[in-house]
Amino acid sequence: MVEPGAGRTGAMGRDSKVIGWLKAHAPGALYELAELAYSVPAYWKLRAAIKKHQPHFLYERYQSFMLAGRWCKKRTGIPFLSEVNAPLTEEREKHGSLRLRSLAKWCDKQIWTAADHVLPVTEVLATYIRAAGVDNDAITVIPNGANMTLLDAAPTAQRAKEKRGLEGKTVLGFTGFVRDWHGLDRVLPLLKDRPDTALLIVGDGPARQDLEAQAANLGVKDQLQFTGFVEREEIPEYVAAFDVALQPDVVPYASPLKLFDYLGLAKPVVAPDTANIREVLDHGENAILFDAADPQAFARATGELLDDAKAQEALGRAALKTIEAGQYLWTANAARVISLAEKTA
Repeated sequence: MVEPGAGRTGAMGRDSKVIGWLKAHAPGALYELAELAYSVPAYWKLRAAIKKHQPHFLYERYQSFMLAGRWCKKRTGIPFLSEVNAPLTEEREKHGSLRLRSLAKWCDKQIWTAADHVLPVTEVLATYIRAAGVDNDAITVIPNGANMTLLDAAPTAQRAKEKRGLEGKTVLGFTGFVRDWHGLDRVLPLLKDRPDTALLIVGDGPARQDLEAQAANLGVKDQLQFTGFVEREEIPEYVAAFDVALQPDVVPYASPLKLFDYLGLAKPVVAPDTANIREVLDHGENAILFDAADPQAFARATGELLDDAKAQEALGRAALKTIEAGQYLWTANAARVISLAEKTA
């Protein structure tokens, strides 16, 4: 829920050398025991910070095997709020990287039931927390949000396009670390019969090489742009150039950060028709939703919106109103968290 200070690979998504070595060389079960053991020094660091700063409440982002927050709650009585962005135990089990499943699930339950309040980012994710035995009254869904101070400073679409050499183009856009499962290969053929359309990918990722090769084979190499890694605060300068914003395939419990950037910049969105996305978007009202089970639906929906300038304009207006109506703002999120903490004090 807390907006990350995203940056380049050195600032985000990189483990320390020690953790990297343990992941590569330690047996899975041993590494997971090491994760649990780290709760001890983390607890003492947290206790020292509490003693020094005398906070009104403790706000912890849930992590597998991390019991420090629970222990501090039990020892000090300080109100404890747990933010949950993903069902990490299920994720790790699904990808075959979890050995001590029972211990992991036990830790999850210990963390969430000790918290005065648990804050999942979607209602879908809240079902995992209820299944762990947390009372519904102790759960509040707080989706991710937009930083309107940052978004309001973005350039106009025309200026943003000029900076990228895209003036006069209709721009499809995507932000993030692009992977094969996102399915951007499905929309790339749309460029072939639309020479005035470009695909701008704000980011990088393992799918880049294949997408660039596909673009070359289709004869649309000059219509595909990758920016490479971009600092978080610079992203709106690129998203401002989008005419249609793409939120392709998504994990079923996520609250995608990019989605709120798109909405806050009044961009018409194409997104999958999944339960977590429907918590924010309504088909035909503030976005175009496609059937994620249909391999052709993403490209079809994107193509139809590309060819309908009036729909783009209407959905863009509705997108910004969605941010305002739902108060999908980091400032609003902070106020809700403070209010909940005051009620538990």
